[in-house]
Amino acid sequence: MESLLLPLFPLELVLFPGQSLPLHIFEERYKEMINECVTNQTEFGIVLAKEDSLSSIGCTAVVTKVTRRYDDGRLDIEIGGRRRFEVLFLDEERAFLRAAAQFFDDEDTAGADSTDRQRALELHAQVLELLFTDLEERESHAVDAQAALLSFLLMGPMPVDHDFKQSLLSMRSETERMERILDCLEKLLSHLKLVSKVRARAGANGHGR
Repeated sequence: MESLLLPLFPLELVLFPGQSLPLHIFEERYKEMINECVTNQTEFGIVLAKEDSLSSIGCTAVVTKVTRRYDDGRLDIEIGGRRRFEVLFLDEERAFLRAAAQFFDDEDTAGADSTDRQRALELHAQVLELLFTDLEERESHAVDAQAALLSFLLMGPMPVDHDFKQSLLSMRSETERMERILDCLEKLLSHLKLVSKVRARAGANGHGR
């Protein structure tokens, strides 16, 4: 039973399959957990933590790189999202939470419409251009246009509500996710354009057009 329990790392974020993230590990229980996962080359689960509750749907992660080890045991790591799971029940026998987890994939295997995929890629590129002025930073968020789970790769770096990202993680259809993110990206792009325009006018002391 021990080997079937997935270590959990509750965080105020949503991790998607295929997404990469940097993490700083400083709490003793999570230093213990991450060191075990690195040593055994095993996964741990990231679940969205909100106040005193945990989401029941999460995504597993693997440590792809330990970028720094501090003298006091703290760690800087890079992680990669892997598999989605549903928490069946929690186990509190260790310093960190563990869970019996049921893994799942999309039930709709047809994939999103090619027109929707192309439109989402175009919107994503426009949003990145407004979010990141540095070309290298923009390129770091480039995605594989042929990826099966393109919706997750597109939304990973987007500054949108955690609840929205959590809803995407729970959905089992790429077609439905793509429809949702098209609407989200269009609204986000419109908002960023407005912010950019307001900033430009402020920079011109209110005399810009």
